[in-house]
Amino acid sequence: MTEELRAEREELLTETVGLLTDQSEVEKRMAPCGTGTFPYVPALREMIDIARRVIFYDFLDRRRNTQAARTYTIGAGVENIFNILRKEIRQAITFESCPDCENSEIRAARLAMDFIRQIPEIKRILFTDVQAMYENDPAVDNFGEIVLSYPVINAMLHYRIAHALLQVGVPVIPRLLTELAHSQTGIDINPGASIGEHFAIDHGTGVVIGQTCIIGHHVTLYQGVTLGAKNFTLDADGHPVNVPRHPIIEDNVTIYANASILGRITVGRDSIIGGNVWLTYSVPPGSRIMQRKAISSSFTDGGGI
Repeated sequence: MTEELRAEREELLTETVGLLTDQSEVEKRMAPCGTGTFPYVPALREMIDIARRVIFYDFLDRRRNTQAARTYTIGAGVENIFNILRKEIRQAITFESCPDCENSEIRAARLAMDFIRQIPEIKRILFTDVQAMYENDPAVDNFGEIVLSYPVINAMLHYRIAHALLQVGVPVIPRLLTELAHSQTGIDINPGASIGEHFAIDHGTGVVIGQTCIIGHHVTLYQGVTLGAKNFTLDADGHPVNVPRHPIIEDNVTIYANASILGRITVGRDSIIGGNVWLTYSVPPGSRIMQRKAISSSFTDGGGI
């Protein structure tokens, strides 16, 4: 490299660094309020992996399947979950806002403990999801196949942990967890949604479940289903207001592939929504909502349809 080129490079680097260092007004408005660093995503992945081994122990570690080994291994896993969460929750608290940073360590530990108390219930509900998939899919041969390979179980593990963390008041992390599942499975579930027991998603790719959805028990969705919003209410600054805007799906409902259920409407219990249906109004219990049958016609020599 010549001296002239070297000098040109140095000038370019100095100029570029200066431009990147200066904050625009937009950047200043968007900058986090706190002083901490963002939660460490690889640590959250590790936490989910540990939770998977704790919850589905018998499917993932048959070599140590004695009561003493179960107690020791699960106990170590739960302690590791607590330690990871305590650190990452503190990062989330100080990153998002810092009104009392001196107490963030204590607050993070208490929030992590509040979550640990919910793990047995998360395990119980996840096993109802496994049961639901077994009952809804004639292609499955055993429960292990569902636990180890079905994307819905991975998505629901992330969602149910994220939802529990959101309920106890953990910031930032719940959305990170469900977006990790979204990138892995193509299933997009907002952690704010409320989903009952025995929940099944067959195939799963392209499913979207919005933040204010309420889903009952024994609900089955197929690929491409959207439970979304129809429109938004805006505040004075033009930002969407977080109000209930997604559907309520009651118990024992089946929604087939690529149906879009939009707005704060109710799909009554025991209903069936057919594939590719666009539904923006409430339907009573026991409804059967299907597309019209295809109309057969013909044309000759360039005639229009």
